Amino acid sequence: MEEITEAKSIQVASDEVSTQFKTLINNDDIDSLKQSQNLILGRLQDSNAILSHFNDYSERCFTQIAPDFNRNTRLLSSMKTDLDYIFLKLRYCNSHYYYHFLPSLEFPFN
Repeated sequence: MEEITEAKSIQVASDEVSTQFKTLINNDDIDSLKQSQNLILGRLQDSNAILSHFNDYSERCFTQIAPDFNRNTRLLSSMKTDLDYIFLKLRYCNSHYYYHFLPSLEFPFN
C-alpha cells in the first residue's frame, strides 16, 4: 500500500514539475529558436558548398600551375648553385689580388 501511495506521489510531483517547466517556456520562443537554427543551418550549408567549389577550383588551378612551379624551382636552384660558384671564384680572385698586388702598391695617403 505504501508503495502505491509513494508511486502516486512521485507521479503527481512529476506532473507538477512538467507543468511548471511548460509555463516557463513560451511556444513562440521555441518556434523562433527553431527558425533561427534552420536559418543558421542553411547559411552554413551554403558556405560549405561555396568553400567546396572554391577548393575544387583551387585544386584545378594548382594542377595547371604545378609544373611551372617545379620548373622554376629547379631553375632557381641551378642559378643559386651557379652564383655560389661565381662568388666563390670572386672571393678567391679578390684574396689572390690583395695577397699578391696590394703590398707592391704605394698609397700616397700613408
